[in-house]
Amino acid sequence: MNTMSETIVLYDGYSEMNSDDEMSANCSCTLITGPHNVIVDTMTAWDSELIINGLKKHNISPNDIHYVVSTHGHSDHVGNNNLFMKAKHIVGYSISHKDKYFIYPFDKGEEYVINDGVKVIPTPGHTMAHVSVLVTTKEGTVAIAGDLFEKFEDIENPDMWKDAGSEDPIQQRKNRSKVACLADWIVPGHGPKFQVTDQIRDALKKQASE
Repeated sequence: MNTMSETIVLYDGYSEMNSDDEMSANCSCTLITGPHNVIVDTMTAWDSELIINGLKKHNISPNDIHYVVSTHGHSDHVGNNNLFMKAKHIVGYSISHKDKYFIYPFDKGEEYVINDGVKVIPTPGHTMAHVSVLVTTKEGTVAIAGDLFEKFEDIENPDMWKDAGSEDPIQQRKNRSKVACLADWIVPGHGPKFQVTDQIRDALKKQASE
């Protein structure tokens, strides 16, 4: 079986403060095609038409999706999971299909393998049940990292991801470094995809040791 997959960022995430008590934010939404079709992070509940239209551009319908992965359970990452009625759903550490729930030891560090080129790994920090998706592609390994990374700029300015909320900053720093060492590209939760350089890996490794 050809296990090579492709990642397509349907929509770049964003986040910005509008005032002291209001912000605008939405998550990156990413399609993985290959032996299995996977959608990662389904935006807010107001974005169903956006997702349907984004998939249609790639000749895919919601019924063609085999897996939905929500990197964590915040509302801007799970808003349209119910579009995908035939898929198995992975929301953080929870795996389900209809009313059946499958116990999986993400909390013990186990990876969930969808196929030889796509796996879901535990990356706690932003939330304690946060996961990331690693995809083998022609351009290298792509990590769809949810809010483990807020956006590219948070590497130089870690206050960005800390201010976005972190249930365990120590684990988040370690997992940010871990994912950067595994990936050639990162799709962050609230910004465009970026390439991982040795300079980035060194910066994150230093931050993880602080």
